[in-house]
Amino acid sequence: MHDFKAEMTDRTRNFALPVFRLCKSLHGCYEMEHVGRQLFRSATSVVVQYRAAQHAFTSENFLYKMKVCEEEADETAFWLDMLMESNMVKHSRLAALVHEAHRIAAIIAASCITLSKRKSQITRPS
Repeated sequence: MHDFKAEMTDRTRNFALPVFRLCKSLHGCYEMEHVGRQLFRSATSVVVQYRAAQHAFTSENFLYKMKVCEEEADETAFWLDMLMESNMVKHSRLAALVHEAHRIAAIIAASCITLSKRKSQITRPS
């Protein structure tokens, strides 16, 4: 399990860095600047929320933080999809980021489902 946590910590950080650089280039019009701010906030929040979950004091707090992380990953994927569909940025620059955003969101969502199932099995009376 430790390897998964380390891998996801690295993966979320390594995802946020190119998004950070992309956001820096989104200027020139209101729409691009707005999307850039939203994208920057959500992508960096994925990293922060995942790290915070690793330091949760209770299993309920851990699951809550992971669900917030899932929401932020999904929002990041949304903003990247919007950039792709709007043709404001070259598709070649976005394709790998869009794919990784969806993968991270799916992995975290699957983790949340697994955690919820485990929690319900533990709290269910025998």
